[in-house]
Amino acid sequence: MEDEPVTPQPPTRRSKRARAQVRSAYFTRTDKIEDVLEEERGESSDDFEVPRRKAKRNKATEGASNLAAADLSLIEVIKGERKEIPDAVKRWVEQYERNQKSAMAELLTMLFEACGAKYRLQEEDIDETDVDDVVVALVNMARRGEVEDCQSSKRDFKNFKDNLEYFLDTLVSECQNGPLFDQTLFNQCLDYIIALSCTPPRSYRQMASLMGLKLVTSFINVAKILGSQRDTTQRQLDAEKKKKTEGPRVESLTKRLSMTHEKITKMEDLMRKIFEGLFSHRYQDIDPDIRMSCIESLGVWVLSYPSLFLQDYRAKHSDQKSNFDKRTDSNLIYFGWTLNDKSSSVRKASVLALQNLYEVDDYVPSRDLLTKRFYKRMIELADDIDISVSVCAIGLVKQLLRHQLVPDKELGPLYDLLIDDPADVRHTIGALVYDHLIAQKFNKTQSRSTGSDSDSSEVHISRMLKILKEFSADPILISYVIDDVWEYMGAMKDWKCIIRMLLADNPSAELDDVDATNLIRLLFASIRKAVGERIVPATDNRNPHHTKAQREMFESNKRDITVAMMKTFPQLIRKFMSDKDKVSPLVEIVVHMNLERYSLKRQEQNFKAILKLMKEALFKHGEKDALRSCVKAIKFCATESQGELQDFAQNQVKELEDELIAKLKFAIKNVMNGGDEYSLLVNLKRLYELQLSHKVPLESLYQDIVHILRNFRNIDDEVVAFLLLNMFLHVSWCLQSVLSSETVSEASLSSLSGKRDALLEQLEYFLHNPSKFHGDGGCKNQLAYRVCGILADIWCLFKRTKFALTKLEILGYSPDEFVVEKYWKMCGQLLNVSGDAEDEEGNKEYVEETNADAVMFALGKLVATDSVPKEHLAPEIISQLENCGTSVGEIVKHLLTALKKKGDISDILLEALKRAYQRYLVVVSSGNDESQSIKSFQECENLAARLSGSYVGVARNKFKAEVLNIVKEGINYAFSHAPKQLSFLDGVVLHFVSKLPAPDILDIMRGIERRTENEKTDEDPSGWRPYHTFLDTLRQKYLKNEAGKDGQEGTSVRRWGRRPHKNQNPQGKKLFDEQSSSEEEDSISGSDQAAGANENQEEDAPLNL
Repeated sequence: MEDEPVTPQPPTRRSKRARAQVRSAYFTRTDKIEDVLEEERGESSDDFEVPRRKAKRNKATEGASNLAAADLSLIEVIKGERKEIPDAVKRWVEQYERNQKSAMAELLTMLFEACGAKYRLQEEDIDETDVDDVVVALVNMARRGEVEDCQSSKRDFKNFKDNLEYFLDTLVSECQNGPLFDQTLFNQCLDYIIALSCTPPRSYRQMASLMGLKLVTSFINVAKILGSQRDTTQRQLDAEKKKKTEGPRVESLTKRLSMTHEKITKMEDLMRKIFEGLFSHRYQDIDPDIRMSCIESLGVWVLSYPSLFLQDYRAKHSDQKSNFDKRTDSNLIYFGWTLNDKSSSVRKASVLALQNLYEVDDYVPSRDLLTKRFYKRMIELADDIDISVSVCAIGLVKQLLRHQLVPDKELGPLYDLLIDDPADVRHTIGALVYDHLIAQKFNKTQSRSTGSDSDSSEVHISRMLKILKEFSADPILISYVIDDVWEYMGAMKDWKCIIRMLLADNPSAELDDVDATNLIRLLFASIRKAVGERIVPATDNRNPHHTKAQREMFESNKRDITVAMMKTFPQLIRKFMSDKDKVSPLVEIVVHMNLERYSLKRQEQNFKAILKLMKEALFKHGEKDALRSCVKAIKFCATESQGELQDFAQNQVKELEDELIAKLKFAIKNVMNGGDEYSLLVNLKRLYELQLSHKVPLESLYQDIVHILRNFRNIDDEVVAFLLLNMFLHVSWCLQSVLSSETVSEASLSSLSGKRDALLEQLEYFLHNPSKFHGDGGCKNQLAYRVCGILADIWCLFKRTKFALTKLEILGYSPDEFVVEKYWKMCGQLLNVSGDAEDEEGNKEYVEETNADAVMFALGKLVATDSVPKEHLAPEIISQLENCGTSVGEIVKHLLTALKKKGDISDILLEALKRAYQRYLVVVSSGNDESQSIKSFQECENLAARLSGSYVGVARNKFKAEVLNIVKEGINYAFSHAPKQLSFLDGVVLHFVSKLPAPDILDIMRGIERRTENEKTDEDPSGWRPYHTFLDTLRQKYLKNEAGKDGQEGTSVRRWGRRPHKNQNPQGKKLFDEQSSSEEEDSISGSDQAAGANENQEEDAPLNL
């Protein structure tokens, strides 16, 4: 039987500290603690003598005697090596059997020291000292700051925590043959542990909760052993009773069974005591680590000892039970509640515990009520803000589906995660989609069917096509879905099955044209995955690293793919050649094949047929994707094949070039004669894609292109754009030939120079005559984008300084300043085109080459490579930083980084700020709406804030001269037209002044005041208001800096590795009103205040360059 607890007089309880009703035997001491703390608040605990613990002795080194090890205290053993713990526990148990009081005093002292309090109980105080009085003394010690921070080092704390848990587990195991059941040892320990777990200091609650939860786990291990012994004894007793003979054997077994059952009951009573006294309150502690530990422990308990923790024993041991509890599954309700915890670690612990629980089929009946109430929340967690929680929640939903506990109509939001950004979430959802929708593992009728083809590749692929049909409008989304499911769906690697479905003469009614397109996309994406390529963009943009085994597997897959498609590939191309959506992914498959196998397998005729079909497909289509895929495939065959096959492929390429040039010449003549331009445009696109891969001889065609551009100015802008692009590519290939040749003739130099000049002539014509663009605004912009891009590339390729003082000096070129100004004017107009206007423009095929990003990239390249004088162009680019979109802004930031590496850029930054401010003055002088003026000035301020934000931290001292130059020259600019331009001071200069130290700020203040000694500022108060505002702000910043310096004098320097001083009376946080530990916690616990709370923060966020 348990010792009868001492019941104190009923105290007057505060309503805000009220608890749920529990057995008084477990909590009267805690109630008393709260009242005593209330009475002694603000007082010291002088009534308790807290003797100093003896100086800690050094740990026994290797080879020391057992006597030296025995001299170590329990806390020193725990802090030492793990291997010393079992011997220490055995010595302590022997001591307990000799002298209980002395051993108890040592064990309880260890519990207090584990919490960080150096409080020692004496042997003679064990019976006389009340638990409440000791805990009050411990709390007062914490209030005085006399508690050691156990978590100062995470690594040491982890070792200490592991050793402490090992000590407790070893102690319980060692005591199971005696002291464990004496109703004294662990009952007394639990009284202190439960009381400490309800105190305000967080360190006490953390360690007490750790010890209490671990003890339950250890008790369960003992109870399971006893349960096994009880079952064995019961079987033996039943066997003896069947003999129908009474005797000492039956009496002995009956007695043993009774004793074993009594021990199990005592174990369960100890578990209940901790559960009701500690867990039921700490699972909602303000500390997320404590809450997480509680939920993790409960998950272990439910699985390891379901006979106690899966039944609602609270109903058996309390007079009342709320209606809410009657509708829930015993202790599983705690998992449901903590699914909504604000801490991701607690939510994850709850999800993992439920996932482990649902994996056990025997517990299904006990989970029904929990599932019905919380399954929607479980599904919502699949889209949790924390990726690890989301991944675990998806695994939990799979378990729900396996038991058919979730209706399919609730899974719609889950499937949207197939195209989510985090790869872990996508792949986990892919596994769920495969199991539930494709393999249908959770369909009981399907799983019971035998002898059917439900698991065949064709069935799985058909189900996959139904999913892909939902994303048919966007091929990129289809790639995401395939990438998610590929790892789990073996049917995607069944190349022969996919090919058989595509080549079927009588395809099933379910496989329509959309499905055929998606199936080809699936085949292409699956092949790319099989050879180690990514089919969706990676977040890190790094090339994947593959092991030797992976590379060997990829090569093996290439061979398998080649063998599977060798004979049927020509049939596939021939069947789907006319469909532009199908031909592009289909022909590109050859890039991932092992062409050597064609020779080894004597399949040369199939290889030649593939090349001819791809050449035919090239002339059949005029779209970018189809053309680019065909060119890529043909080029691959011409370079990667061997022997006679390579000769044949190269001849096919030569024939392709000749045929294309002939078609272009005919199309140009047709246009000159007034014919249609479509044939010319399509063949120009084909030539453009071909020139992107290799050099095409255009000597005879180049002059025809120049002629048609000079003499036929009314050609459509899209045709002009591709004429210019092909000229540029030809000039680039010619330059590359010259640079790679050892000897260069004057004729070739003269020819290249003439071609370049002819191209520049046409580009500058459109630069000087933008009105010559034809078509609507969208088409005009498309040609303007091309002109800007090609001009930047030509200026960079033929930069004069690159060829100066060399034999190729004739090739050097530098544009005139007038041309650069015209160029910026056109670029500026394109940068001001809104994103919506860009989306509405035609020719979506080449949108990545004709948008604001491409224009800004061209500008940045010119400045970064010094191809044009940066003094004019760089300030214009930087001044547009606030007017452009996010992606364009990133390009400008990279340009700033490149310029900073080259030297001082203060003049460039100041000039950029001036030009932004001048745009504001233009808006003001125009007399337009005041809101436009406010917006323009705000853009100028934001630009100054972003540029000044790069001068923070170490950069303040490193680039102090630059900041000082911007400030001084900015002040000169503001006073050059005072008071008209004085708003430049508080709008721009002020952001940079804040980056200077106090002495420099004082000098600037004095200099500004001297400027206005002879000025009559009272005559125009509104005009001089920015000056006074600027000066007042400078004074405030100066005084603030000086005050900060005075406050730092006389203070000790904070050392590395030490925690800063905490606020003595910070505002406490309260999460649960009924929680006793949340009211005083933050004023007592020194481990949770943010380090450096009183440190000054930077006024401006840094510019991430």
